[in-house]
Amino acid sequence: MYAVIKTGGKQYRVQVGDEIFVEKLDGENTDKLTFDEVLAVSDDTGFKAGTPLIDGATVEGEIVKQGKQKKIIVFKYKAKKGYRRKQGHRQPYTRVRISSINV
Repeated sequence: MYAVIKTGGKQYRVQVGDEIFVEKLDGENTDKLTFDEVLAVSDDTGFKAGTPLIDGATVEGEIVKQGKQKKIIVFKYKAKKGYRRKQGHRQPYTRVRISSINV
């Protein structure tokens, strides 16, 4: 059984037991989350897609970790003009373990 959920402007295909990295969500470690934007569900009875969401379907998860990704370097440069800007960025994320899919 799997579901397609939407969070943080992205879509994720999840199964029970999966750990996914999503855009930062509020909460501490071991807090429970409920994703109610479920776009599609597939189980042994078949595939069901929402228009755009499935009414009453939820996916529950638990926060495993809050963290930041590896640093990326943003370097702006214009040739022959003496313009250089160097900046680093670390995107925050939340690691979530999926505990159940309710249809």
